[in-house]
Parts: sequence; structure tokens; C-alpha cells
Amino acid sequence: METMDGILPSDGFDPFDLNRPHARWEQFRKEEPIFYHEPSGYWVVSRFDDIKAIFDDWKTFSSENAQKPMRPMSEAGRQILKEGGFTAYSGLTARVPPDHTRIRKVAQSCFGPRRFKSIEPQIEEIVKTHLDKLEAAGRDGKPVDFWDIVAYPVPAHVLFTLMGIPDRDVPKIKQYGASRGKMTWSDLSDEEMIPVAHDMVAYWQYIHDLLDMRRDAPGDDFPSDLLRLQAEGADISNEEIAGVLYSTLFAGHETTSTFMGNYVIAMMQNPEAWDAIKADPSLIPNAVEEMLRYMPSVVGWRRKARTEAVVGGVRLPAGAEVLMITGSANRDESQFPDGEKLDITRQNARTHLSFGYGIHYCLGFQLAKMEGAVLLRQLSERFPDLCLAPGFEAEYHRNITFRVPTSVMVQLGGAA
Repeated sequence: METMDGILPSDGFDPFDLNRPHARWEQFRKEEPIFYHEPSGYWVVSRFDDIKAIFDDWKTFSSENAQKPMRPMSEAGRQILKEGGFTAYSGLTARVPPDHTRIRKVAQSCFGPRRFKSIEPQIEEIVKTHLDKLEAAGRDGKPVDFWDIVAYPVPAHVLFTLMGIPDRDVPKIKQYGASRGKMTWSDLSDEEMIPVAHDMVAYWQYIHDLLDMRRDAPGDDFPSDLLRLQAEGADISNEEIAGVLYSTLFAGHETTSTFMGNYVIAMMQNPEAWDAIKADPSLIPNAVEEMLRYMPSVVGWRRKARTEAVVGGVRLPAGAEVLMITGSANRDESQFPDGEKLDITRQNARTHLSFGYGIHYCLGFQLAKMEGAVLLRQLSERFPDLCLAPGFEAEYHRNITFRVPTSVMVQLGGAA
């Protein structure tokens, strides 16, 4: 649908620019809900019902391109990966049944509520330790970077507790995760791909070294559980176990870090919600769901049409690559009335698509929500006067899927 001056809402659209996308996404939903974006080669879908239908129809819309690099690795980068023995493939997100079903069944049996609940006291302590660091850094009233001190490291320490990875390795695993995100979902130059390729080789080697150590000395952790189930006859290969860790060691902390950074920004920009949480902590679980809807870390997923298909009245050709803007779907007025507003009492907040939908629904969703709730409660108790630093406006890394802030500058006020 064209406007009066003949300009389409999608004209000049840059899917990698996630700085202030919501007004344009709203325009897409109203005026151009499905369109072909020639520069990227993707069909872009922005409405809730259309995206949910695509997620649900995995036989037509394959996830095989979910991990496909947006820009092919440079020749120099490919050489580094080849010489370094990098053969990683998706753990689950880019797999399709029956392999997806088989591998997910094994992984889910040892990465679920029982194990998450068992480390809840450690989650509380990890959050407290990093809020202590935040308090020390902001004691004199100067702005401090919540992203760098809390949001970035906390989910890694939590996940690595589950994984049995020592704290000393957190910085390098976080670095590998950042490189993984850039390699797959950003638009790197040939030169920028070189250090990323080196990190991927190191990351893949780290995973294999970890599995070798757990074979020799099993522990009470996720890698050991996978190897134990394999030894007991579970149908999962060594490379598939490595692939599960390749995905989990990334997705299990990068997405939660980003969510924590984004929800602090959302809370501080909506002081009435922040005041309500401070007054009534029982609002926190639903507030976490609403912030997952309103300011998620993942705002786009990709699928590939195996056959010709019709979505939202638009015919997509066989082989069509589809970008689902889930960040837009989460604000669709047809599903979420007044969807551009943060409402922590919203009754259907949990129907958001931030964890996906259908067979690829996020394996660690309960852990992410648990971490989010613990942090929000401790923040509201310890820093009731928390606010964004004067003049701070969030900026986001270029990416087509992960909406990652470059910093989250805050002032603590009077700590409780």
C-alpha cells in the first residue's frame, strides 16, 4: 500500500538498524504487513497472526536458514575456519524433524525446571555479587554502565554454573558469544570477519575440550548429563552433543543479557511501572512477561518456504526466505491492545513470541524468566531511586535478530 506521495513504508528500510524501529514496524503492520525486501532477499512479515502461523507450520516453513550468516564468510575467514577444524552446526534452532525432535528430547530431559530450580540460590548470590559491584561503582553518584557491570556478566555466570564452566573462563566465552552473534546475524565487512573466524575456531575447540574433560571426569552439570544419557543409549552423536553446547553456550546467556539491559531501559522510561513493582513485588512475574513482549532481546527470526505458500493473503514462492519481525508482532494491536504501551498488568502478556512458538520454542525460557525476576526484585529492593543517566539514549548494535544495547548508563540514587 502506497502513501499519498507514492512512498512505501518499506522504502529505505535497513533491517540491521535496530535503534528506533518501532514506529516503522507499526507502519508495516498497518500498511505493508508482508513485502519483499530486495537488498536482503527476504520477505518481511510483521503481524502477529502471520508470524505465529509461519512458526506453527514447520513443514512448509523450514528453520534450515535460521543460523545462515546474513553475509557469507569472506574467503580469508573460510580458510581460518577450515584450518581450525570448525564444523559446528546448530544445536536445535536450524534443525528440522526428525533430527530436531530426537535431539531436543535428549536435551530437554536434562535442561529443565529441576536443574534450574537447583541453582536458584546460586542465581540469587550471583545477582547480589554483581549488584554489589554496581553499588561500589556508582557510590559517588556518577553514571555507571549497568550493561557492563550487571547485565552482560550475570547470565553467563548463571549458565556456566549449569555447564560446570569455571568463572575464569567467563570473559572469553562471552567474547566467543558476541562473535557468534556477529557472524550469523550482522553485516560484517571482510576485514571484520577475520577476528570473528578466529573466535569461532577457539569456541569450537573449547566445547570439544570441555566434553573430553567431562568424559574423563563427569560432574553434576549439563554436558555430563548429555554424555551420561548417550552412554545409557540415548540416540545422540558426539557432534550433536557438541552442537547443542555450541548453541546453548551462546543463546543461554547472550539473549538474557540483552533482555536484562533492555528491561532496565524500559523500566526507567516508564516510572509508573517501576513504582508499581517497588510497591508490590508480586507484580514481578507478569512484569517480566510484559517486558519480554515490549523490549525483547530477539526481534527477528528466519524461515525458508519449502513450497509455494500463502500467508496473510500474500503468495510466497517456493524457496522464499522469510524474516519474521517478532519484535513487531509483540506490539500488534490485534493481539495486544495499546501494544506500544508498557503495561505490567497486561493479562495476555505471556502470549508474546519472544521465545518463538511451536516446535522450536526456546529450551531455556524458564531459566531466562527466573533470572529476570530475581534481578528485578533485587534491583527494586536495593536501588529504588535507580534512573537512567541524564541525556542517555540507548544505541544498538547492527543486527537483524538480536537487539543488543551498546551500554545502559544509570544513576543509582540513594541505595537502600
